[in-house]
Amino acid sequence: MAARAPAEPIAENIQVARAEAPEASLTPARLSEDPDRVQLFPPRAGSNPCSARLARAIPRRPGNAAPASAILASLGNGSGSGRDDALVAEAMRGNVPDHVRALQPVRFTGAVGGRETEIVICVTPDYLAVGSNADHVRVPLGLPAALRVADGLDMMLPTTRMVDAIYAQAALRLSPRPMTPGPQMSSTDYFLRHDATLDAQMAQAGGRHGVLLAGHKKDLVLANRLSANRGRVAIYGWHRGNGDPIQPLSTVHGEYYADYSHGIRLVSRTAYVDGRPVDLRGLLTDSVYAALLNSDGPLSSATVRLASL
Repeated sequence: MAARAPAEPIAENIQVARAEAPEASLTPARLSEDPDRVQLFPPRAGSNPCSARLARAIPRRPGNAAPASAILASLGNGSGSGRDDALVAEAMRGNVPDHVRALQPVRFTGAVGGRETEIVICVTPDYLAVGSNADHVRVPLGLPAALRVADGLDMMLPTTRMVDAIYAQAALRLSPRPMTPGPQMSSTDYFLRHDATLDAQMAQAGGRHGVLLAGHKKDLVLANRLSANRGRVAIYGWHRGNGDPIQPLSTVHGEYYADYSHGIRLVSRTAYVDGRPVDLRGLLTDSVYAALLNSDGPLSSATVRLASL
């Protein structure tokens, strides 16, 4: 079994705070709904609407599933689609820690028809990790692999505006911890070392897995720019303490590229509008509601197809 990589020294501040959600003005629109979802996921008054049922597509972790240290030791220090395929297989068989299933609400509010309206999305509290509760590692993936996981687990990737809102509403914010750039950024050793650094930051802050955590990685995101830049991956985020992201929206890298700084945040396809469950894809393609959830307007049909393999 491979030894856990040593953490990088911690010199950055850690923020523990909760901020107000971004607000935007909305006007009424007809939403596309799946009636089955309305029956399956009724909101519960006074509670987190992001119930465990929204994560039902994540299989129960098998009793013989390997811990992360064993999985990564078997993969060596390479990168690319071979490593991605192995990590996707682990995630799809349910070899993820329990907190991945503990979806957390992120709220958006705006005036609709003269009254306040709330949209709630349900997100994983941290980035995708494989392994057990005691031995797991956050895993960066290229875009094709990330989309396979999201689609197989009835999830989506976030938009840039969702990433901003997650940071604004996070219960625990970790300051970015960049590592020395170079070709080694995509190595397994690098993302193991970075993961150990993040765990040390959490421990220093008294944080625990399952609370909404942000600021520690860049996100793979959905953006209309992907439709015009086929074969690329869109990345965004890694917010500083002032709320500004280190990484503006970028499609510079090829779709299979992944390095230690990338994370896969998953968002349930079920969202809530004033407590009413709807298909998030319907909101993101709606000419009005998409403005609240996505910085470049409604997702195009090509982007939606990308998000729904």
